[in-house]
Amino acid sequence: MKILVVGSGGREHALAWKLAQSPQVTQVVVAPGNAGTNWAAREGVAPSANVNIAAENIDGLLTYAQEQAIDLTVVGPEIPLAAGIVDRFAQARLRAFGPSQAAAQIEGSKAFSKAFMERHNIPTAAYGTFTDYDSAAAFVRDFGKAVVVKADGLAAGKGVVVCDTPEDALTALQRILINSEFGTAGTQVVIEERLTGPEVSVLAFCDGQDVVMMPPARDHKRVFDNDQGPNTGGMGAFCIGDMENALLSPALLSEVREKVLIPAVRGMAQEGMAYIGVLYAGLMLTPDGMRVLEFNARFGDPETQVILPLLQADMVDIMLACIDGRLATLAQNDLWYPEACGGVVMASEGYPGSYAKGLAIQGLDITTNAVVFHAGTSYNPDGQVVTAGGRVLAVVARGTTLNNALDTAYHAVEQIHFEGAHYRHDIGRTAVAEASP
Repeated sequence: MKILVVGSGGREHALAWKLAQSPQVTQVVVAPGNAGTNWAAREGVAPSANVNIAAENIDGLLTYAQEQAIDLTVVGPEIPLAAGIVDRFAQARLRAFGPSQAAAQIEGSKAFSKAFMERHNIPTAAYGTFTDYDSAAAFVRDFGKAVVVKADGLAAGKGVVVCDTPEDALTALQRILINSEFGTAGTQVVIEERLTGPEVSVLAFCDGQDVVMMPPARDHKRVFDNDQGPNTGGMGAFCIGDMENALLSPALLSEVREKVLIPAVRGMAQEGMAYIGVLYAGLMLTPDGMRVLEFNARFGDPETQVILPLLQADMVDIMLACIDGRLATLAQNDLWYPEACGGVVMASEGYPGSYAKGLAIQGLDITTNAVVFHAGTSYNPDGQVVTAGGRVLAVVARGTTLNNALDTAYHAVEQIHFEGAHYRHDIGRTAVAEASP
């Protein structure tokens, strides 16, 4: 099989890396890819190459898939999903892994997602939806609790404002609804109760009726140690593959399945939007119980980088079972290695603000047991790997315990260098005692 992976980040490198391990795969192509998604064939691993087609260029991707007889296209980012790439490929009788444009609304519109959760009794925070400033401001003044203000549409992960005071919320509403800081993504806002508690991400493969859960993962959003500084796209993550000793207890995992994932997938089917692909539930474990913060319509980043190294089954088999509506026939025993995985993101100096690009990266040929997933990298004219983004690399390792995995990952991080490289030193560390298998 020839596989096309759409996207250019660390998630897409991890997807290509795992897909290339399938004995069914003869070649992986990543569009547009990065400096890490280009490798020669070796024993047990298919070759991978980049093609210079943007993830948003659906016409170009479709033409390429047709001309190159691509057998399966795997879509990483949310923007092409929201734009209907899976529908376009299906119309051309090409297999693509991901939800339809209609189903992708569960991420593409926060207002749709909240109303959907309300219709299907999926536990989530109290909220209101507004298109004008005055009504939204009145809601904030009357609500009596701390809130989070969210732009309705896709805003590259920047459309969520956590507010400490009503004045903060009014400022956020001014930015979004009046100043149009997020463009068309902010023509509508969702204001919801600000919840407290640990967060966890639960992803599941879906075939329109059934789900196969992945081990829960936890990422670290703040840029500095001890959860200080501004939010980022994720500075690292960890995951435990033993479902009996995962980040959530077996009882809570069962609750997430029965109260969140199954109602979501079957609710979408009831509403004529069969959900096929990966459904990501961002959860908060509040004193009042588990609540859904958000749904994403695809693999998470950086969660994917620590989940897929724990997958011992053939991911091609799983993805085809999703597309063909036969997840229920998939043997679910021994899907995951009963180990832990930790990942540390190496970021550019200044991220998530402005940062330099084009800085040479040394030490990528490390000989430890870690895997380096590229995110913001490219080649300079001399063929050297250089920085090209805010989150540059995710250095990932497996271990028999979470502590072992993190030690290996951090040892590898210390071997890699680029000017101004920044990373957190505490990924997973506060959870080691409670989460280690």
